[in-house]
Amino acid sequence: MDLRNLFSKISFDSKSKEQPTKKDAPSHWIKCPECSSLMFFKEVEAQDNICPKCNFHMRIGAKRRIEILTDKDSFVEYDVELKPNDPLKFVDKTSYKKRVEEALKNTGRTSSVVSGEAKINEIPVQLVVFDFAYMGGSLGSVEGEKIVRAVNRAIEKQQGLIIVSASGGARMQESTFALMQMAKTSAALKKLDHAKLPYISILTDPTMGGVSASFAFLGDIIMAEPGALIGFAGQRVIKQTIGADLPAGFQRAEFLLEKGSIDMVVNRSDMKKTLTDLLTMFQKEKIS
Repeated sequence: MDLRNLFSKISFDSKSKEQPTKKDAPSHWIKCPECSSLMFFKEVEAQDNICPKCNFHMRIGAKRRIEILTDKDSFVEYDVELKPNDPLKFVDKTSYKKRVEEALKNTGRTSSVVSGEAKINEIPVQLVVFDFAYMGGSLGSVEGEKIVRAVNRAIEKQQGLIIVSASGGARMQESTFALMQMAKTSAALKKLDHAKLPYISILTDPTMGGVSASFAFLGDIIMAEPGALIGFAGQRVIKQTIGADLPAGFQRAEFLLEKGSIDMVVNRSDMKKTLTDLLTMFQKEKIS
């Protein structure tokens, strides 16, 4: 027998058999990033993507966030037709146009913001939710425009506004166009304030950069999820700038609550009830 032919055949057979990739292989288990506990994914989903072992709040997308916060089938999305353009013809490792195409392919969205009208325990509100999966939830011209339009609808319909932030900051590919959204959204929120209508800002992991430096911290009530990373510059940059070690828990929601930068830290599972209580309070007594 020719052994070379035998081993050659074995090698050929093994190559012809398709092996599942890591991406294709089904995974029914989730490992908590905080406590490293291994849990069945349905157990985690049933608890709003909160670790049942250590209460770590895992990141969720805009769709899941809307499902958790609003009444079933009450959300109506607006401004879906708005799409980013490329005014600067920006190119870094790849073009901005290609990045937008990839984000659309990965998320099915044309923007990092989902905006619309919904009901929270029968209370109508204007709701804006950031999706970190779309280019890190970055703030660009489209996102700023969607927020302003949501503010205008809130004033027109005499409703409260809720913005759920999850963002790395202003979108670098739009440069000054993105930075100007900070001023644009802040000016719009001033109109909401003049109309005596409530604005509740919810900070989730992460809320950084130009988002935290503008509308995210302009709420009548500012609440955050437990453990959320919240700040402007990154910790490494701050540490290098001041030349000193940062305190434990720096830029986390609990640290900001202790220092008085935010009003409350609320578990995701309690968020809808808390919003209902606040909106009911604002309905009974106009904010001053």
